[in-house]
Formats: sequence, C-alpha cells, structure tokens
Amino acid sequence: MSVEGEELAGWARMLADGTRATVCLALLDGRAWTASELARVAKVSRPTISEHLNLLVSGGLLSEVRQGRHRYVRLAGAETAELIEGLAALAPRRTEAVSSLKAVSKRDAFARARTCYDHLAGKLGVALADAMTERGLIDWSEGVALTSEGQAWLRDLGIEVDVRRGRPAVRSCLDVTERRPHLAGAVGAALCAHAMEQGWVTHIPGGRALKVHGAVQAFGLESGV
Repeated sequence: MSVEGEELAGWARMLADGTRATVCLALLDGRAWTASELARVAKVSRPTISEHLNLLVSGGLLSEVRQGRHRYVRLAGAETAELIEGLAALAPRRTEAVSSLKAVSKRDAFARARTCYDHLAGKLGVALADAMTERGLIDWSEGVALTSEGQAWLRDLGIEVDVRRGRPAVRSCLDVTERRPHLAGAVGAALCAHAMEQGWVTHIPGGRALKVHGAVQAFGLESGV
C-alpha cells in the first residue's frame, strides 16, 4: 500500500464509527458544541465522547475552541462540512418509520429547508440552485461557476461575497435528502446569510431545519418550495 493510500485509509477510519459520524453530522449546523452536548446527542458517556473528539481533532476533521475553562469543538471548515454532507448523501438510505405527527413534521421540515454548515440545503437549497441555473446566474459547463450575470445579480441584491483565501466563490454540495446539488462556497454562504438577515428564513429550534418565508421568491427567482 502506498503512503497516500495508508493516509487516506487512516483518515476514512475516523468516520467508520457510528459515534464519530453522529458527531460530525450534528456539527453540520455550523455551531461550536461542548463535549457534554455531543455526548447527549450520541448517547454515550462523557469520557467516551472525549476520546472520540480527541481523535477527530487530531485527525483534522474538527477544530477546538477554548473559552476560559470551557472547550468547544466545531467542524474544521466549510470543505469538511461539504464532505460530510456529500458522504451522507451517497450512503444507502433507509426508510425511517415515524410514529407521531411531531416526528413527521420534524422530518418534513428538515427535508424542506435547512442549513448545511453556512449555506442553504434541502428542497430550498436545490430549488435556489435550479432557479439560478435557469436564469443563467451560474454555469455548470465546467464544474460550477458564477457568471457575470450572477455577479451583477448579487450586487443588485446588495450581497457582498467574502472570498476567503482557499475557499472557492461557488461550489456544488450534494444534498443529503434531495440527492441533487445545492450551492456551497462563498456565494452559498452569502446567500444564506442574506436570507437570514432579511427574515426570509428563520431557524426552527432544536436543529438545522428552517422555516421558509418565501425565500427564493424574495431573491427574485421562481420556486416550488
């Protein structure tokens, strides 16, 4: 086995554990979490979650944030989040039985609209990507790129894109529920932030799901969401 193969296999083993995978999926909300919070989500003890978090931090999937005596962890960055979402989308999907109206509502809200780290996902995110494609604001002929029309559209909306070093302006992220791409990258993050600031979407307490208040229509695009 080559050195590169060994390194890739070692990295993949970090996610080949249900507890660590659960932690990474929870952190897709973009927040920094404490070990105690993640232990409750993963349903393991505090010592057990600490071992898993140490492995994920040392492996580069998570970053650690210290505030006084408190320790928080979050995903290492947007590219890590997009990787986790993409892997989850490629995993075989099992039909989860739901036994209450509350569970059905929670599942449907998650599929309709949510955040994926710092950008929009679910039916809303995919609809936004589709509408921007139809308007010629993004081009998929060679990967995905923002067109000059797309740049002008963003300016008209008053959206400034923060293109940080090493992060592409726009990239595709495979949606875990729709199995189709939504938009990530600096543009995806800016669109999500703008929708939040304008009140077009708002967080539903207790997860990543969003309540939609005509977000895609507010962008001046058509949507069935």
